[in-house]
Amino acid sequence: MSHYSHHVFFCCNQRTNGEACCNDHGANEIRDYAKKKVKDLGLSGDGKVRINMAGCLDRCSEGPVIVVYPEETWYTYVDKTDIDEIVEQHLKNGRVVERLKI
Repeated sequence: MSHYSHHVFFCCNQRTNGEACCNDHGANEIRDYAKKKVKDLGLSGDGKVRINMAGCLDRCSEGPVIVVYPEETWYTYVDKTDIDEIVEQHLKNGRVVERLKI
């Protein structure tokens, strides 16, 4: 049994050699937004949702990316609206957001 209902990892890697990376798309800011949203909705804490930063998840060409466990669902996103949809549909209601899935 998992300690969290969902564990969400945001790739926040920043490459310095000019190669594509998730943080080029504001991944740190979006992770902070998701963390606050989950907390504000009362979805965070033991047995609930945990939002974490990850280093490179090695899907740079599909970035920015997040992965949600335990389902192992990979998503990309463009902005906060996409994160709102993932939080509401997947984390709150248990439905995969097919249009953002990679």
